[in-house]
Amino acid sequence: MTTQPLNVSRQEQVRRVLARRRPDRIVYAPNYWQWFSHHLNHGLLTPEASHCRTQLDLIRHLGLDVFSRNIYCDQQRCWFGGLAQEVFDGVEVREEVRSEGRDLVLTKTYATRRGALTERLRYIFAESTLVQEVFALDHLADPLGALEELLQARRWRFLPERYAEEQARVGDDGLVVAGELFSPLKALHFLAGAVNATYLIADHEARVRELLALHEAAALDLARQMAAARVPAMMAMDNLDTAFHTPAYVERFSASFYEKASRIAHEHGSTFFIHACGRQRANLRLIDSLGVDGLEGVAFPPLGDVQLDEAMQLTGDRFLITGGISALETENFRTADEVRRYVEDLCRRLRPYAHRFILAASCNTSIRTPFQTLLWFRDAWREFSGC
Repeated sequence: MTTQPLNVSRQEQVRRVLARRRPDRIVYAPNYWQWFSHHLNHGLLTPEASHCRTQLDLIRHLGLDVFSRNIYCDQQRCWFGGLAQEVFDGVEVREEVRSEGRDLVLTKTYATRRGALTERLRYIFAESTLVQEVFALDHLADPLGALEELLQARRWRFLPERYAEEQARVGDDGLVVAGELFSPLKALHFLAGAVNATYLIADHEARVRELLALHEAAALDLARQMAAARVPAMMAMDNLDTAFHTPAYVERFSASFYEKASRIAHEHGSTFFIHACGRQRANLRLIDSLGVDGLEGVAFPPLGDVQLDEAMQLTGDRFLITGGISALETENFRTADEVRRYVEDLCRRLRPYAHRFILAASCNTSIRTPFQTLLWFRDAWREFSGC
């Protein structure tokens, strides 16, 4: 059975992967964010885990690694973020939070000279998830005019002291990823929704490109602030699925941002990742060519369209990938032997790439996963993760 080397911290094992150096064993940094919040808030934690008050407590209890961009996030109010403040110059922003039963409804209104933009999110308590009900550019007479006002006014201020506090909390157990960025294409997705974003691009592509350049400039400024604060890893939270982020869209709207953000990170000794879910095959070589360090949460069939060892072969020897465990495995495996066989095969195929692979959830851990299954995965990783 593989055990943690006594003289090498978990953080050092993660740092070795970021430096493309072989760790002593495969790094295992699962994402229990939604799972833990659901089980804590619904009183579902088992007696063994009942002392845990945070996701970090659970990861420590299981003896796992931390490489996380949500270890610090408010699960009921945002999909990501918490290390940077959104600031506006000339646009008034009003926020309202109200309860509807056990759900939280979060409404934000941006008062621009070309109309008020309103977005509404709902935290569904029963499912422990956040969904968007209204997009800011819905039902506007002049959506591109309002978009211009918003993007001209919006900037971000990184909070290095908050980052330092969170990294100190994690300590030698791993690294906090600054998951505060998102690409120009994702900015349009957040404000218009995927369907309307596609229509806006089809009808007004040149204008959309011009406006999204405003977001790129602001996001790159935030990347510079994070790099100056010496964060070891930053991430664009783009959910880079080719269903929306087609290679053509990426090249036209986000490639410049990815390439420049990667360069900024590298100039300061940092790494630049993109959060990925769903189908990745068509984008892998393009993303690698832009200097991006890696993808978080590559999904394999049927949720994705590429096996992890195949993804390693499609990219260069500097490209990092996290993933390997999806909701399909955590929900459907019913015995320790099923988990053991799965992890043994995965570790066997990925061991040659242990210098650029982190075993993790492909996106998140299903709230329907039994705690015993988390233990089975932990035990199988301990048995087969040696390098």
